[in-house]
Amino acid sequence: MDLSIQQLAQQSGTTSRTLRHYGDIGLLPPSRIASNGYRHYDQAALVRLQRILLLRELGLGLPAIASVLEHETSPAAALRTHVDLLRAEQARLVRLIASVEKTIAAQEKGEEIMAEKMFDGFDHTHYKEEVQQRWGKDAYARSDSWWRGMDAASQQTWKDRLATLNSGWTAAAASGMAADSAAAQKLARRHVEWLGSIPGTPASTSGSTPRGNLKDYILGLSEIYVADERFAANYGGTAGATFVRDALAVYAEREL
Repeated sequence: MDLSIQQLAQQSGTTSRTLRHYGDIGLLPPSRIASNGYRHYDQAALVRLQRILLLRELGLGLPAIASVLEHETSPAAALRTHVDLLRAEQARLVRLIASVEKTIAAQEKGEEIMAEKMFDGFDHTHYKEEVQQRWGKDAYARSDSWWRGMDAASQQTWKDRLATLNSGWTAAAASGMAADSAAAQKLARRHVEWLGSIPGTPASTSGSTPRGNLKDYILGLSEIYVADERFAANYGGTAGATFVRDALAVYAEREL
């Protein structure tokens, strides 16, 4: 297989300009350069581009993608990770489609729309007792009030942000990158920022929260990710959750 840059752009749905940029930064070098100066790509380059585009869709920046690709052990392992991520996204989309279809059916029949069916996949009351025990009733009350105060579009935007973050963690863990790598630490920073978007958590008031308390909160929460299979599932299982914990621990030691 030997595709010109124009052919690859057309078949992959991207642009020649993007492919040239990927080549210039070392992310996707051409397999060969013809005598006329045109860039050409073989099958290995196609597989690599497929990975790049997937990781872009999952919200990773180009430096993070470069780190993921650098630490992958083999093309086959990369493709298995690719399939796992696509299946997880497929399952999420199936649930979203079913949720919207139920809303449409209820509206057409003039029936009352049940909130628990509209927002299938995000039961924010599921951990009510645990949150109250660990961080107090006020923490849960503030978070609950914040969630219920958002409209459906805002809730979906927040859930999409979380799904992108979790997918990034899963891909990074599967790549074998180090927990203290720049890409992993960028994810850790995004994770702490995401926690800060939830009222009622110590991270949401980091400006007024003693740094030691915030650090203990992040370290304690990351241990729960590993110990509780419900949380670990968000990162592809215990191994993925362990990677998240280790990366957050490095971030907490360095930044908090």
